[in-house]
Amino acid sequence: MTPSQNPDSEQAALWNGTAGQAWVDLQALMDGVLAPFEKLLVDAAARAGATRVLDVGCGTGGTTLAIAGALGPQARCTGIDLSAPMISAARDRASAHAAAADFICADAQTHAFVPASFDRIVSRFGVMFFDDPTAAFNTLRRAARPGAGLHVIAWRDAAENPFMTAAERAAAPLLPAIPPRQPDAPGQFAFADRRRVHRLLDTTGWQAIDIQPVDLACTLPTHELERYFTRLGPLGRVLHEADPALRVRIVDVVRAAFQPYVDGETVRFTAACWSVVAQAPAM
Repeated sequence: MTPSQNPDSEQAALWNGTAGQAWVDLQALMDGVLAPFEKLLVDAAARAGATRVLDVGCGTGGTTLAIAGALGPQARCTGIDLSAPMISAARDRASAHAAAADFICADAQTHAFVPASFDRIVSRFGVMFFDDPTAAFNTLRRAARPGAGLHVIAWRDAAENPFMTAAERAAAPLLPAIPPRQPDAPGQFAFADRRRVHRLLDTTGWQAIDIQPVDLACTLPTHELERYFTRLGPLGRVLHEADPALRVRIVDVVRAAFQPYVDGETVRFTAACWSVVAQAPAM
């Protein structure tokens, strides 16, 4: 653990525990599911002619490496995440592909970035988990060069993303221990309120803020569905605590809840998100 991580953070405990390991184990699956959003960030970074990119909440490094590949060897991409298992996986991937990318295991809220060192800051679903988003976006602005672009993708609210909550809703009657979602608390839907996100960026010195809805079709193989819902999200965090007989019942109930999304060999759903862009002050 690096000095800039807070070892007592709930998020640090979560992502250095079962949640982080689940994302490592399901790396290829989740890169495929979220590929449409990765493409948004990669294409925009390439159009901007970025040469020094920071990927916040980079996880296992899929987006970092994709941007590095698109920009070529003249650019350098850095991923940061507080999950040690995920950063280890990202470093292994970078080494295997000889990519122009490096990875920092630290909390982006407090990490001592070299000031004005990035001309683009991106995140694919990594900024909603900050304990203190105000501190985080102040830190990121200081790390940005004058005029640098910010581009992050965040989920809209749970009501617009029924696929994302199907597992916990179906399992709740059988498993009351599933942790409830708290509005505005660190988590998947923390940036659901567009006005809150705009206010957060404005108060931390970002300019030219533009927040637009993005709805993209996502897929995963049907044979991977059970592995997906038993390992990830609120259900994945507590399912292992249930006795074996109850686990079987829960899996059956949850699988049935996903049936409307199953189209033969493919599971299909629409992801309702925000595309958030902003700019660091020019001077």
